[in-house]
Amino acid sequence: MLKDLIRRNRSYRRFDQRVVIEEESLRELVELARLSASGANRQPLKFVLSATAAQNERIFPCLHWAGYLPDWDGPASGERPTAYIVILGDSEISESCGVDHGIAAQSIMLGATERGWGGCILGAVEREALRDALELPRRYEILLVLALGKPAENVVIEAAPESGDIKYWRDKAGTHHVPKRMLEELIIFAKGAL
Repeated sequence: MLKDLIRRNRSYRRFDQRVVIEEESLRELVELARLSASGANRQPLKFVLSATAAQNERIFPCLHWAGYLPDWDGPASGERPTAYIVILGDSEISESCGVDHGIAAQSIMLGATERGWGGCILGAVEREALRDALELPRRYEILLVLALGKPAENVVIEAAPESGDIKYWRDKAGTHHVPKRMLEELIIFAKGAL
């Protein structure tokens, strides 16, 4: 069921680095993005696939992992992603990618979740450092980085407290808690509707 797949599709930041994801599997995930919607059907997205330890090591230092956990520098050795997909916008096709990269990222992450993997969509990226590390031509804008691997942490969804604080946090056991606003808070009834 789609709702169960979405519920399991969490932002994982710690992985079992012994579980390798092959480049062919990354290609299959990008195929899901290719089949997804694109504004005006322009299809301006391009993808860099990384499934080798050497390339992963060039990508990792360019990423910021958890803004709400200021004392955590990201996954330690042994807990790092075993693959990445870097989503790029090709400026020779379109000056703006609109929301295409969000749609593509969600399609890829749902496909990864279906396979028993997890990941994190990262927008906090040192873009110039990553451009240099990957030797990317200027025509490509770095939009998002998807970190992928076999999850090695427990992530739970819970109701946001009455205070409205939505910052994720970790307890002493290392469980990652993600507060979500209630459905009633999200739906606004416009005048004359329903």
